[in-house]
Amino acid sequence: MGSRQPPPEPPLVLQQLAAGGSRAPEWRALLGRADGLAAAGRLPEALPLYRLASRHRQLRAEQLGRLVECLARGVRLREGLPAAASGPQQQQPRDWEVFGCRKCQGFLFEPVSLPCGHTFCKKCLERERPPRARCVLCREEGGAAGGQLPRVNVILSNLLAKWFPCQVKASQLRHEGNRLYEEKKLQAALQKYNEALSLAPNDHLLYSNRSQINSTLKACEEALHDAEAACRLQPYWLKGHLRKGQALANLGKTEEALREFLFCLALDTGNKTAKSEAQKVNVEQKKGFPIQEEPDVTTSGNLRKSIQITESKKDCLEEENKLTSIAESAFLISDKRSLLKRKGCSEEVRNAEVPCKLMKKDAVDTKGNGTGQHTPFESVDPSDLDCSLCMRLFYEPVTTPCGHTFCLKCLERCLDHNPKCPLCKEGLSECLAMRKYCKTVLMEELIARYLPEELTERRKIYEEEIAELSNLNKNVPIFVCTMAYPTVPCPLHIFEPCYRLMIRRCMETGTKQFGMCISDPVKGFADYGCILEIRNVEFFADGRSVVDSIGKRRFKVIQHSQRDGYNTADIEYIEDQKVQGQDYAALLVLHDSVYDLAYTWFNSLKQALKSRILSHFGPMPAKDPDPQANPNGPAWCWWVLAVLPLENRAQLPFLAMKSLKDRLNGIRRVLTFMSRTRSR
Repeated sequence: MGSRQPPPEPPLVLQQLAAGGSRAPEWRALLGRADGLAAAGRLPEALPLYRLASRHRQLRAEQLGRLVECLARGVRLREGLPAAASGPQQQQPRDWEVFGCRKCQGFLFEPVSLPCGHTFCKKCLERERPPRARCVLCREEGGAAGGQLPRVNVILSNLLAKWFPCQVKASQLRHEGNRLYEEKKLQAALQKYNEALSLAPNDHLLYSNRSQINSTLKACEEALHDAEAACRLQPYWLKGHLRKGQALANLGKTEEALREFLFCLALDTGNKTAKSEAQKVNVEQKKGFPIQEEPDVTTSGNLRKSIQITESKKDCLEEENKLTSIAESAFLISDKRSLLKRKGCSEEVRNAEVPCKLMKKDAVDTKGNGTGQHTPFESVDPSDLDCSLCMRLFYEPVTTPCGHTFCLKCLERCLDHNPKCPLCKEGLSECLAMRKYCKTVLMEELIARYLPEELTERRKIYEEEIAELSNLNKNVPIFVCTMAYPTVPCPLHIFEPCYRLMIRRCMETGTKQFGMCISDPVKGFADYGCILEIRNVEFFADGRSVVDSIGKRRFKVIQHSQRDGYNTADIEYIEDQKVQGQDYAALLVLHDSVYDLAYTWFNSLKQALKSRILSHFGPMPAKDPDPQANPNGPAWCWWVLAVLPLENRAQLPFLAMKSLKDRLNGIRRVLTFMSRTRSR
């Protein structure tokens, strides 16, 4: 339960101030007290103090910031907007707004797709300083090489010209009108906007901008009419309400203007223009306010009719309700706002709005008019959204700085061979060096919205390809290079295009594995190899990479084949055959003796050679308590084979052996031979 608060000032002080005998220090204290009450949400107590201060005509616009913030907070609560709103509230997008620019809020004109994947009008981006300005959506830098902006997205530009010729022409006229307005050629600018609106009568941005032109021309009624049209089309668009408030203020309708400015602040608490305008209007309204000892609901001044704050808390004492009702009456927002909140938009808005839809053949609207609001074609042609490299529907579309769009995987494969755009041959070295390809968001939205069936089929094909690439028994990618062993590190330098593709696919599928075999003059690669697992990949600016991999399992090749320029194979895995009883006891004795022999041999090497071995392969693994615990045998055996100075052909049989006893005997023979050679 709440408790009744003491009055903000003793009645005697209020009476003295009402008599006009206030000195400056007292007046400043009064204003400070009013600001404090307003900040605390105690508007009914703050309003009389503001009125008293205004009587002395010492209030300036900048001194009413606290009051304006409080009033805007009341509007925000009333409209159900987030209490901590710090930016414009987003609209529920209409169909044509898929093609809208999130900077100017208008239809895209000369669309430019940034590296982050978001698309804006070229002119909007050119107004940013410096050229590497951050994207307003994801805050990533949007520049290209040399600080220049990316070029116009060719695919999107062509699609918009084909699908929305009237809207594109209207956008062009809008930019021409803006240029004329900057050159102070107001009548010419107005004419451009008149032509644009005849082509796109549902474009809220055109109405808003024409409202500004009419305001500059002192055509205040026309400016108000255009601003109201913008608000009808976009009920929660800040700029439209700002234009409407300015037009109302120019017409002397300060009460209605204040409503609009406060509604703007409810949408965006940080909007300096709306706050400044609201403070100015507040000052105008406060001039000549009567001073009353007891605030009256019916005669408390015009400001009391402007906005409505939220209802008082239900647990307040009954004796406070009278005072709270004063604030509710003082802050009356029009019923129109509440209607917009409940129903989304009025019947008038719905009647005025003709959504643009890209329809399939079985859902075509044959009643399209000449306003440019219906798409002037019968159906979406899927070929308009085909990748020029694979000739299939775009999948994960990526736009290059030169403005061309490709499937992500298609572009990566091309850059494996040549760091240039496949179409215009412009250098993409910087794009390659970043190794970051963000999908073009708008292209994905278009495909998902207007070609859902085709996208489903395209995704199915892609997933089948990934599933096939993920199979580690059939068509396993084979790197033909050197010997690799289980548990032994195998760093690789990747520079050939086919192996760039192979490594990337291993990462994309999530297996992170491929086979390693030595070459064979007849079959292309040997019949035995080792599966390597990628632990890390370091890319370089020119497309090369260093792969940190380690051996996992041995395999036997069943069938040799190729795929997209690199070798593949159907394989079966190899494991050691376990022994028991006396054979196992003999194996333990052999295992320990060969380990000791290998350890002695390694320690007998020169320090320089030992250091190189340690830096490349790491230290010699410890002796295993159970040599049969791992299906591939003890790790130290493979480490010794990797460091022994044997030719690949001499090492290959060890990889194929399924008997640990045979492998240990073979290692012992090699070590014995190496020791005898050194003793000579």
